[in-house]
Amino acid sequence: MERYKNSGGNSNVFAFEIRSGEITVHFGDGSVYLYTNQSTGAARINEMHRLARAGQGLNSYIGRVVKKGYAKKIR
Repeated sequence: MERYKNSGGNSNVFAFEIRSGEITVHFGDGSVYLYTNQSTGAARINEMHRLARAGQGLNSYIGRVVKKGYAKKIR
């Protein structure tokens, strides 16, 4: 996993891993979620990829838009 830059300084996202059509997000509380094109849509996954690489806005986007659109909770 790649460490999240957290440019805004107040994100609960700790790290992420991008793969084609999916993203795995590791949160500060230790939880890890897998989001896929099938679970939340390709446009949302593409935006999550962009935000993860930018290091800002991913936690907010998940909370506002994606919500419970994960494929599975890994832990």
